[in-house]
Amino acid sequence: MQIYLVGGAIRDALLGLPVQDRDWVVVGATPEAMSGHGFVPVGKDFPVFLHPVTHEEYALARTERKSGHGYKGFTVHASPEVSLEEDLARRDLTVNAIAQAVHPALASGRLSDPPAGSGQLIDPWGGERDLRQRVLRHVTPAFREDPVRILRLARFAARLTDFTVAPETLALMREMVDDGEVDHLVPERVWQELARGLMSERPSRMFEVLRACGALQRLLPELDRLWGVPQRADYHPEIDTGVHVMMVLDMAARLQAPLAVRYACLGHDLGKGNTPADVLPRHIGHEERSARLLKAVSARLRVPIDCKELADVVAREHGNLHRSLDFGASALMRLLERCDAIRKPARFEDILQACECDARGRLGLSEAAYPQAARLRQALAAALSVETASVAAQAAARGLQGPAVGAAVQQARSRAVAQALSLPTD
Repeated sequence: MQIYLVGGAIRDALLGLPVQDRDWVVVGATPEAMSGHGFVPVGKDFPVFLHPVTHEEYALARTERKSGHGYKGFTVHASPEVSLEEDLARRDLTVNAIAQAVHPALASGRLSDPPAGSGQLIDPWGGERDLRQRVLRHVTPAFREDPVRILRLARFAARLTDFTVAPETLALMREMVDDGEVDHLVPERVWQELARGLMSERPSRMFEVLRACGALQRLLPELDRLWGVPQRADYHPEIDTGVHVMMVLDMAARLQAPLAVRYACLGHDLGKGNTPADVLPRHIGHEERSARLLKAVSARLRVPIDCKELADVVAREHGNLHRSLDFGASALMRLLERCDAIRKPARFEDILQACECDARGRLGLSEAAYPQAARLRQALAAALSVETASVAAQAAARGLQGPAVGAAVQQARSRAVAQALSLPTD
C-alpha cells in the first residue's frame, strides 16, 4: 500500500498559498485492506474512505473511461494494479496532477499528518513547469470527456489571477462547446462552480474564460449578450455593459462581499441586453426586465433562495437607490418598504453593498464615495425608531381599522425620517 498526497494541496503549497483541503490517493490497495486498517468506506461511485484519525478522504487509484454524456458519464476502474501515473493522467490540469509520497504509517492510522519532507514530488505531466510559467494546461485529451472541467478551469483562472490558459487547452474547450458537451451539465453542478468562481479574488476572469471558449453563451446567454451593448457615457464611462458588469463583480470581490451580493451584482443589468436598438444607449425600464430575466436564470440554475431574493430586489431597485439622494421622506419610506428593509435590515445592508459595487464598478469611479448608503441607513434607523404599537393604539382610538392603521404607521415613520434628515414633511 502506497499513499500519496495529490492535487490542490501540493499546487497551493508550491505557490505559497494557504492549503485548504488535502486529497489522498492510495496505490496497491483493496477496499478490504483499507477497512482492515480502520478506514471507513464512504464512496458511492468509486472507492473512497475516511481516515480513522483525520477523517480526510482517501481514494483508491483509479482510471476512468467515457461511457455517456455529462460529468457522470464515466465507467470507473479501481484496482491494486492501477498505477499512480495512470491515476494522475485522468486529472484535469497539469498543476493538479502532482503527487507526493508520504510516510507509510499513515496507512495504519498512527499518523494524523505526514512528517515534513516525507516524500519526493512525482510530476509526470509537467505541473511544476506550468506553475512556474503560470499556465493552466490540460493533462491529456481526456480533458474533453468531462464538461465540468471547463467550469473548473475558468474558476481556477479567477483564483490564480496571473495564470493564462494554454492556447491548445482553450482550443480543446471550444471543441467541447461546439460538440454540445456543456449542454449536458446538470444545473446544480453549474451553480456550484459558478458560486465558487464568484467568490474568487477576481470573478471577472471566470466569465472572461467562459466567454472566450463559447461556454458562456450556452450556460448564461442572458449575461453573454451584454457585451457590445452601449450605455450612456455620462453615467458609464466604460460604455460597454458587459465590461461594466465585470467591473461591478470585481468591486464586489474587492469589498469582500458575500455570495448573495456577488450574484446580485452579476444579474443586476441583464435587462440591458434586451433594450430595443432604436433607444440605445438609454435603457428605460431595464430594471424590471432584469428582474424577469433573473427569475428565469435563478430557476434554471436552482440558485439558493437568499441569492435569488436579494438579486431580485437589487435588479428592481438599484436605480432608485442611486437616485435616492433626491427623494423626500415619503419616497424614501416607500423605497425602504419595497426593499423590505423594516423587516430585514441585515439584508438591506447587502442591498446597499450591491448598489455601491454598481456605482463604483465604472471606469474612473472605483474610489468614488457612495453617500446614498449613509443616507438610507439614517432613514432606516429613523423609521425603526418609531414605536408602532403606540401609533397603532392611537389610530385605533380614533376609530381607524385595518389598512388605515397601517397608513398611520407609515405616516409616523415618514415623519421620523423627515425629522432625522431635516426634510420637509410631504
